[in-house]
Amino acid sequence: MPAQLCNPQNKDLTLFQSWGRSQMFGLKDELQGNKKRIDNFSNANKLGEGGFGPVYKGKLLDGQEIGVKRLSKNSLQGVDELKNEIISISKLQHNNLVRLLGCCIQGEEKMLIYEYMPNKSLDSFIFDQTRSSLLDWQKRFNIILGIARGLLYLHQDSRLRIIHRDLKASNILLDRDMNPKISDFGMARIFGGDQVEASTRRVVGTYGYMSPEYAIEGHFSIKSDVFSFGVLVLEIVAGQMNRGFYHPDHQLNLLGHAWRLWKEDKALELIDESMSDSFLATEVLRCIHVGLLCVQQRADDRPTMSTVVLMLSSESAVVPTPKQPGFFTEMYLMNPNTSESLSNQESSNQESCISNDINLLQGQVHSHSQESCSASWLLLSR
Repeated sequence: MPAQLCNPQNKDLTLFQSWGRSQMFGLKDELQGNKKRIDNFSNANKLGEGGFGPVYKGKLLDGQEIGVKRLSKNSLQGVDELKNEIISISKLQHNNLVRLLGCCIQGEEKMLIYEYMPNKSLDSFIFDQTRSSLLDWQKRFNIILGIARGLLYLHQDSRLRIIHRDLKASNILLDRDMNPKISDFGMARIFGGDQVEASTRRVVGTYGYMSPEYAIEGHFSIKSDVFSFGVLVLEIVAGQMNRGFYHPDHQLNLLGHAWRLWKEDKALELIDESMSDSFLATEVLRCIHVGLLCVQQRADDRPTMSTVVLMLSSESAVVPTPKQPGFFTEMYLMNPNTSESLSNQESSNQESCISNDINLLQGQVHSHSQESCSASWLLLSR
């Protein structure tokens, strides 16, 4: 173990000395009241900004590039939500999930350290008229399949059953090879034992991706994530957002537009024009078909992610006929007993997700304190 964990003379984001199989990350500065001394948090290094705060690019002493999620002081994600993200992701290991390297909580400063994703998030490609042309159909199909496999792992193949609850394009990060990685587990819920669903009085997530039963009644399950995945699939195919979608011939959102084209046997008209002729028609149609199955109104009608992966991977898999989607117009009906509409942003009503799950930290995430350093560090066993 190193003799001194914090060196107040060094003000950069750095990697502390490793011991055993744990790695420790922190800010070698007290951070209190002097942002100007922290070069890492300049706009030049800013990668983007979510509902909880900005994300910056950083570099460790060994040259490894990292992403630093720094919670805004105005963010309503508190320590509970931060710990929830740590609990959720520290137990997960999958090629299609972003890897959490460490975190720091010091006074009002709360940060998560992730592996760096040089291509940022999916929305920066598919919703950008210029950059969307960089994603041909093969890349888009690989992204769809990768997201499906990552979600399957969360729902079924990991040691825990995790409901993400905020799956959307901006929470899909892309590595150097454009492989997708699901990120942002601050709103995730962990299900134990045989639990398959739950309810809440405070709805969190992003409208446009939320299932009807969750947005209106607060009921969520793996099928809620399946709905969000279906929205993502249709957005990736079309290159347009579900929420705020515009068409001169009707008032439907992207789901309604896709459903209308499907019923009229014109589903290929949904395709993003920037893909030109690079796509395989049968593969695109299968993705649209699966996407529509995932966004069906009733949760029981939606497939599980294991079935989704099978349908996407096998041309011989039987794909049932989809029924009407949920939320296929721009009108969102809210139950007066639930929280207010979220628009395109994360909810202003965050709930503490981990009161019964904090014991999951033991053996996976450890806290450490030293008299020479006022920060509270969480060390992740790798």
